[in-house]
Amino acid sequence: MTSEMISPKELQKYNTVFGQHSFDNHEQIVFCNDKDTGLKAIIGIHNTVLGPALGGTRMMQYENEWEALNDVLRLSRAMTYKSAITGLNLGGGKAVIIGDPETQKTPELMKRFADYVHSLNGKYITAEDVGMCPEDMDIVRDVTPYVTGISESRGGAGNPSPITAYGVYMGMKAAARYQFGSDVLEGRHVFVQGVGSVGEALVEHLVDEGAKVTISDINADRLIEVRDKYHVGVFKGDEFFDQDMDIYAPCALGATINDKSIGRLKAKVIAGAANNQLAEEVKHGEMLKQRGIVYAPDFLINAGGIINVYAELEDYDRQEIMRKTENIFNTTLEILEHAHENDMTTHAAALNIAQTRIEARRRENSK
Repeated sequence: MTSEMISPKELQKYNTVFGQHSFDNHEQIVFCNDKDTGLKAIIGIHNTVLGPALGGTRMMQYENEWEALNDVLRLSRAMTYKSAITGLNLGGGKAVIIGDPETQKTPELMKRFADYVHSLNGKYITAEDVGMCPEDMDIVRDVTPYVTGISESRGGAGNPSPITAYGVYMGMKAAARYQFGSDVLEGRHVFVQGVGSVGEALVEHLVDEGAKVTISDINADRLIEVRDKYHVGVFKGDEFFDQDMDIYAPCALGATINDKSIGRLKAKVIAGAANNQLAEEVKHGEMLKQRGIVYAPDFLINAGGIINVYAELEDYDRQEIMRKTENIFNTTLEILEHAHENDMTTHAAALNIAQTRIEARRRENSK
């Protein structure tokens, strides 16, 4: 059997890692492989100026390994700015495990992943994300202390999804006040795309306030379950963005704000839980601005989850978790106003504030 090697000169053309746009000066990328358990994982550490890189681990099937790498890089970068803009002394990191969590996730695989996390000596602290639950983090905790989001029975903050949803709800209300003149969502038509644990919790807040809610999800059974529980509308089909709505809440995967969707979107506010909602940050942020659509930056309003797990590191109580998460309302308003006053996109305004805090700390550390 023979194999062909790509020459270094030829490989350079592909810009495989450092040349990716999402690389964005990552400090470290760790590729984890274990034949015995089938573990294939990537840990991205974007920035540790403000503190150790904290970010969840997601497990899912990717089309290919480059898609997985790009996902972890984009998510890790977002965590840096999420912590910075929320005022937490944390850096940004993320991990992905390539595989089906329903059929390939085992305690042995999670323990082997925990070994890799532990080998970083606290530079990266993991938590749960898509395809994970507090029980998985409990297994990781058996191996390493560098994990948050463990079960409440073990002294952890528990499932962060309800807190994430509450922060999105606060950000949505702030964006509604800015766009419509009132943060009252009663009677507003909100389309929630993706009704996983965070999306469902957001639906509950909206229904309780009297909003008109329509949901969509690729999981038909989940769609019916949430519809029947909250008595909301359901949309099935491919013409989602053509529907009349006041607010669009993307709560599934990212990049739904793109060349195709922006021109069709009827909503005047975008506020959701998904990470990396803008397929191209600069281009699509500007397109939204030109169309007069208020975009509540995702890495700001979905920060409730990291606030929740940060409590395990700083040992603050539930009341303080809720206070910090509720403050997302005020921060969102400040950023929307800052963007207007400086004639910039809301995403750029949020990014600028986060980067300013990081640079200030960098200068302090260099003294």
